[in-house]
Amino acid sequence: MNRIEERTVDILVVGGGTGGTCAAIQAARRGAQTLLVSEFPWLGGMLTAAGVSAPDGSELAAFQTGMWGALVRELTQKQPGGLDHNWVSLFGFNPQIGAQIFQDWVDALPNLDWIWGQTPLEVYRNGNCVTGVRFQSLRVNATLTLDGTELGDLLALADIPHRWGWELQAEWGEPSAPQEANELTQRYPVQTPTWVIHLQDYGEGVSAPDIPGSVTESVFAGAWENHGVEKFLSYGRLPNGTMMINWPIQGNDYGINLNRLIESPENQFTLLQEALEYSLNFGRTIQAQLGQRYGLAVNQFPVLDSTISPRSALLPQFQQGVALYPYFRESRRLKGQITLREQDILPQPDGNVAQLPRDETGAINSIVIGNYPNDHHYPGVDFRLAPKSLRWGGRWTGTPFTLPYGCLVPEEITGFLVCEKNISVSHIANGASRLQPVVMNIGQAAGMAAALCIERREDPHNLPVRVLQSALLTDKSAPAAVIPCFNLTHRSPDWQTWQFHYLEHGEKYPKTGYAPHTFSPVDLGTSCTDGLEVSGLFKRLEEQSYQLQVNAPAQWGGSTWRLITTEPLVNDAFEGLEDQQQICLRGRMNSAGGWIIVEEITDVFS
Repeated sequence: MNRIEERTVDILVVGGGTGGTCAAIQAARRGAQTLLVSEFPWLGGMLTAAGVSAPDGSELAAFQTGMWGALVRELTQKQPGGLDHNWVSLFGFNPQIGAQIFQDWVDALPNLDWIWGQTPLEVYRNGNCVTGVRFQSLRVNATLTLDGTELGDLLALADIPHRWGWELQAEWGEPSAPQEANELTQRYPVQTPTWVIHLQDYGEGVSAPDIPGSVTESVFAGAWENHGVEKFLSYGRLPNGTMMINWPIQGNDYGINLNRLIESPENQFTLLQEALEYSLNFGRTIQAQLGQRYGLAVNQFPVLDSTISPRSALLPQFQQGVALYPYFRESRRLKGQITLREQDILPQPDGNVAQLPRDETGAINSIVIGNYPNDHHYPGVDFRLAPKSLRWGGRWTGTPFTLPYGCLVPEEITGFLVCEKNISVSHIANGASRLQPVVMNIGQAAGMAAALCIERREDPHNLPVRVLQSALLTDKSAPAAVIPCFNLTHRSPDWQTWQFHYLEHGEKYPKTGYAPHTFSPVDLGTSCTDGLEVSGLFKRLEEQSYQLQVNAPAQWGGSTWRLITTEPLVNDAFEGLEDQQQICLRGRMNSAGGWIIVEEITDVFS
């Protein structure tokens, strides 16, 4: 009989995914005795173990705060060759480097213990209070338990009220919700997951090993037809000639009978097996059609013992270039004190930002910023949603919104918080809240809330939101914004001042999303690591669309490049430049996107 270890801790975080990892780190940084229990030996979830190392959203410098901003800055320093390799994201990195950063953060905290190779089997409750969790060889008693699992497993195990699937328009009046159940809602109860694989270009004249799978050209017909081969391959390009294959057009999203994800373990295993085979078939088809030089990448993911968990038994023969588990876009969703709906994430009329959320007293209760355009994945379906995008810095980006604290807190259950995609959010709004940067900072907010509750000896239901907001804004390691302001970065000397000002005077928050801030040299970015400088003729194509005709095209591999930026000072400079001006700038080149990411405009000639 296996010996069951008993542990008692202040805070238990279950799940080493994106949100769970950040929640455990933040709770421990605040001083709470914390235990993190995960299934797999890599931390970081979607960003690392699930292979999505070209993340979307929160790319503007103003929104790179909290743990997400800290991760971006560490990746910039630690990823050889930088992050500019693909056109789907402004961040492309080796997942091993991301996983090591998360592990380094954990290892630096003596009051944070991490145990992996365990999955939750039972949640202990004393009436309405969650008191702990049982795993295969571990029993944990905790003052507070956080659900950081990929599919909201603790919600089901603890019988905590939650949602799965669509809400119709009658529920909350969401503009993009269907008026009645239809073929789409029945066929795809949630957004489709993707089992990400990483390919590698072995080089001209080299034959990579065959990818396990079958060539199924009819299934994937037209996958790259509208983009061309090179643009398809550079979509998720990563360092060292590797490519993230997470392709939404006739690609490897898998959506057959998705209710199996929350049915029996056997049904879930069958679905995962099918999703893996489907991705490998896509990889084999790519290899057959585009050349044997493309094969599964080597040394991208760790080797797993097949006895760790049922899911790990799927992987032994494919582990070099196959993510440890699928990229889950949606999970069970808590029924919380507040539910984030589509209208809560849309920009105000004639504005750039969503309204700030308020509690029943009228106080601003935002704790996390997101900005991704609402994006849903249903294979073969073009599902249109209410627009929430704008052009900024020479490119399209999503309009910002905020999540209220009540999204993390159950209606009645105590001793419990959520910290992943399992927040209290509608199916429609999940398309914008599910992104990796948002979930990182959801985890940070949940971990901070849990630690504050331990300090104050109170339940999350009773934690004053202003206490949490202040702690996030003043955190020593990774201060996190709670109010979106396009023109303020964490470097701005009055960043914190304006954050607190709008918390106190929410009625003064402008729907443009711009604080009355005067730029100074300290606002300049510092992420340009290769020191590239270039001069040329600035061209204004249309509003928020710019080009540079470079003076030395041979050095840059071409004469014309798009100009984009994430920096508010540079965006301001772009808007003030005249067409056909000679300029000098400092920035980073991204050949996949055909753009220069401008960090500074160093000179302008009349």
